[in-house]
Amino acid sequence: MNVTVPARTGHVHVRLEDGDKLHVLHPKSIVAYQGAPQSREDRFMDLAGIYRKKRWIRSALSGPSEFILGLPAGCSLESVPIGEHSDLLFDFRHVIFFSDGMQFKSVVQKLKNAWITKEFVRMRFSGPGTLGVITAGDLMPIQLHPTRPLYVETGALVAYPEKASIELSVYGNKLASQHMNVQWEIRGSGPVLIQTGSRDAELEEQLQNGGFIKRILREVLPFGGVYIK
Repeated sequence: MNVTVPARTGHVHVRLEDGDKLHVLHPKSIVAYQGAPQSREDRFMDLAGIYRKKRWIRSALSGPSEFILGLPAGCSLESVPIGEHSDLLFDFRHVIFFSDGMQFKSVVQKLKNAWITKEFVRMRFSGPGTLGVITAGDLMPIQLHPTRPLYVETGALVAYPEKASIELSVYGNKLASQHMNVQWEIRGSGPVLIQTGSRDAELEEQLQNGGFIKRILREVLPFGGVYIK
C-alpha cells in the first residue's frame, strides 16, 4: 500500500496494489476513486464503531485501485505502521482507515481520565498493518522517560503506551498552573503521539486581525474598522 501525503493541500492520495485491502471509517471523505467498481464494498459498522465514530457505514477498498481522501481544513493525515505487539492506545476519533487483517480491542480508561476526555475507552491495534491517523496540525511522536514527566494538553494526546503511568495535572508556578488547560502527566517508555494544531483562540484571533496597535486603533478611531485593515 502506498500513501502519498501532499503538504498543505487538504487531501491524501492512496494507492492500493493487487492484494491490498483497506478499511475506510469515513467513506464520505472519499472524493475520487479509480478502480473496478466491485473493489469497493460498504458494510455496516458494529455497535461500538457506530457509538465512537458516529458513523453507520465503513468502506472496504481492494487493490489495484487508488482514491483521494479529502481532509478538513487545517488537518493532516499520517500513515502509522503498527507492529504485532503494539501497545499504543488510540483515541478512535483520529483513526480514518486501517489495513485489512489488523486486530483491535477496546481498553477501558480510568474513571477520572474518562471524565476529562469524555471517552470511556481507547483502542489498541495490533498488526502488522497500517493506521491512517488524522490530526489537527501535524502528528508528532515524543519519546517518554521513566522518571522525567511529559506534560501534554489533554486534547492534543492522540495515542500513548498502555503501560505508561498517566495522571491529570498542571505544571509551572502558581500563575502558570492557574491559566493553563489540564494536562496529561505521562511517564514510561516508548512513544506518545500528539497533534500539534494550536488551540489558542487568542493567538488565532491576533494572527487574523493584526497587531495590538492596529486592534486598538480600530476600536478607538471613528470608522477605524473600515480604514485600518
